[in-house]
Amino acid sequence: MPTLLELRRRTRSVKNTEQITRAMKMVATAQLRRAQEAIISARPFSSRILKVLGAVAAGAEPESHPLLRQREERRVEVVVITGDRGLCGSFNQNAIKSAEALLVEKAGLGPGVHPVGRKGKDHFRRRGMRLVDPLEDIFRRLDYEHARGIAAPLIERYSRQDPEDPEGLDAVYLVFNAFRNVLRQDVLVERLLPLPRLELPEQESGPAREFLYEPSQADIFAALLPRHIEYQIWRSLLESAAAEQAARMTAMDSASKNAKEIIENLTLIMNRVRQTAITTEILEVVGGAEALAA
Repeated sequence: MPTLLELRRRTRSVKNTEQITRAMKMVATAQLRRAQEAIISARPFSSRILKVLGAVAAGAEPESHPLLRQREERRVEVVVITGDRGLCGSFNQNAIKSAEALLVEKAGLGPGVHPVGRKGKDHFRRRGMRLVDPLEDIFRRLDYEHARGIAAPLIERYSRQDPEDPEGLDAVYLVFNAFRNVLRQDVLVERLLPLPRLELPEQESGPAREFLYEPSQADIFAALLPRHIEYQIWRSLLESAAAEQAARMTAMDSASKNAKEIIENLTLIMNRVRQTAITTEILEVVGGAEALAA
């Protein structure tokens, strides 16, 4: 049976932990609100740009832009988005597991890993993976320039004309946590490059649609396709940021509840120990009095 002093120390320690987890939950709640507003406002544009891209790319020849070309996968890169910190449940581990499954599938191609977030970078570095342009500590002040900085080298390397260029890319995959709601975050594995051949919906009747491009089709693709890549990365960063705060808020709420239960149990044990000590003292006093009386 632990002593009363030990129980008091443990109770004080758990109370301090509860205060920290409660504060972290409040911070995560405030940050989640902002991150949720950002991703909700970004989703309509992401959906719209896909529709516009589908319209202008329907029927286009693969040679009309380098990002539309599809080649046999020989050089693959995987962009893995995780957090910079822990204390967010299985948020980081879920993304890492999905990325590892994809890397195992592409193992024969010697894939490179482009980690975004300290947790992913540290994990794959420990396992000896080939890291390409690791990036961390961007979620404190997330900006569209971060997405542009990630997209630019990927677009440049995929657009290289020489198929034998060792620095070129044949495919790029994106792994990240998507925000669904406070209690649910789904890991998505998406192929970022090459772009899928988007088709217009089949019309039930009427002639096929024809488009006049102004400026030229090549100019439109040159402006629209890189922006599409940038925005898909931007959307994934926003999704991951919101999902991380939701996971952290849920984890800290659970930790606070567990701390309260531990405090209640320790308080109950302290009361029993105190009651036992008082009873023992009373018995000793009574025993001493009877001995004197005898």
